[in-house]
Amino acid sequence: MLMHYQTQAMEDGVPPTPEEQAAIGEYMQEMAMSGVLLSGEGVSSSRNGARLEINDGDVRVIDGPFAEAKELIGGFAIVEVDSLAEAIEHSRKFALLAGVERIDIRKVVEYEDLQ
Repeated sequence: MLMHYQTQAMEDGVPPTPEEQAAIGEYMQEMAMSGVLLSGEGVSSSRNGARLEINDGDVRVIDGPFAEAKELIGGFAIVEVDSLAEAIEHSRKFALLAGVERIDIRKVVEYEDLQ
């Protein structure tokens, strides 16, 4: 799973330029056609969301927006690759096209991994 973080522009609702949108769309389509991209979506600004904080069974709901856009997930992609190196390369290309500053790469845990 590749998770990219918001930039301040994303959090402020500034859409990518038409050129950026075209480049990102082309790359995502390329990954989908090659069978690497299984799923992927962006998420809206935190002003449209909420956060739950749970402490000893007490649930506190905090409405967005949240401070520090760079700490907020901006979107994700589920990819099927053969290695971490391949996931890193896809992340690098996406980051350069989308202008994001941070991407976390994590393996999705499947049932077999728990055995």
